[in-house]
Amino acid sequence: MIKRIAALAALVPAMLSTPVGVASARSAPHAPPAVVTLTYDASDAGQWEGPIKQAVQNWNDAVHNVRLEPASTPSSADYIYEATSGWPQTMLGPIFPDGYGDVQLGRQAVDEGYDAIRIAVHETGHILGLPDDYSGPCSEVMSGHGPGTSCTNAKPDAAEAAQVDKNYADGTPAVRSDHHQVVIDIWSGRVLTGSR
Repeated sequence: MIKRIAALAALVPAMLSTPVGVASARSAPHAPPAVVTLTYDASDAGQWEGPIKQAVQNWNDAVHNVRLEPASTPSSADYIYEATSGWPQTMLGPIFPDGYGDVQLGRQAVDEGYDAIRIAVHETGHILGLPDDYSGPCSEVMSGHGPGTSCTNAKPDAAEAAQVDKNYADGTPAVRSDHHQVVIDIWSGRVLTGSR
């Protein structure tokens, strides 16, 4: 019995100093994915400057895998905002660094009573890869004009933020698409006819 106790006494310090099973079962913590930084230029956005700043802040507050920042020069921007007199329209992303995206913030929607910040958040959502969901509730920014002019919610909901994070979860894609789809948002009850 004494020999067994002595053997165990000698074995315990050896087990404690040797990384075995327990240490190997604990893998190193996973590094968080790299955050994709998209830069934008709003030098041609005119009266939309304030709504754009708020839209960018709302998206940056809501998502983790992508960050929106002003470009150091207009020519270095991954996407641009510009003021137009027509309907808002945007290239559907997700847009990635060194890509090209265009957000046209149309004054016509504001003239019909829609909230400028909500419009800017909605159109930025397209850049981040979110499609329209006009039948959605006011709590979804991608429901756009669907809930009517009384809806001023300009914060993406949890599902929208999760989809954007998923769109950017793997960082910058190895292959970029040269095909760009433009989403024209008609912020009114009118329906466009004809093919585009």
